[in-house]
Amino acid sequence: MKMLISLSLVLISWMFTEAIAPVTVSTTESTITWKAAKVTGEHYGKVKLSDAKMDYANGKITGGSFEMDMTSITVEDITDANSNKRLTDHLKSDDFFSVEKFNKSSFKIKEAKSSNGKDYQITGDLTIKGITNPVTFPAKVEVVGGKITATAKITFDRTKFDIKYRSGSYFENLADKLIYDEVSLDVKLVANS
Repeated sequence: MKMLISLSLVLISWMFTEAIAPVTVSTTESTITWKAAKVTGEHYGKVKLSDAKMDYANGKITGGSFEMDMTSITVEDITDANSNKRLTDHLKSDDFFSVEKFNKSSFKIKEAKSSNGKDYQITGDLTIKGITNPVTFPAKVEVVGGKITATAKITFDRTKFDIKYRSGSYFENLADKLIYDEVSLDVKLVANS
């Protein structure tokens, strides 16, 4: 009798447990675009995904993570080859992302809230230069023909990740040399369900 009750409880709990199905994220179709501003303008470019996972259950995202290859960072707003290389190399230096020491950055979902499976409030851990800080941001998910596309803008304060170069929070009298602390990542993850 005890065994029958135990078996029944296991079956009932199994029936009410959401089946979390990992979906395959395409690192070639997915994109991450970075943008940073300074007093005299802004710069933007791309960074490649080296890995990404998405957990999808009952028509909703329940978890996931992605990893960025910081060695792949590019600048797209500067057309002059020498100026472009100079900024790209500077972004990879210790003034910014210290790519030689920290060639990967990542994000891991801790909580994904949604009432309709389309509009989300995502909370998770962003890790840059080995430093992890929580971030919360809105995201949108669209499912068309078995393809799941999740888009979000993650905005973070670069100084919390030890990127203080020309920050007005740490240096005075920068005038037009000031670089704002806020950096944004436009993330688009494409997965097949």
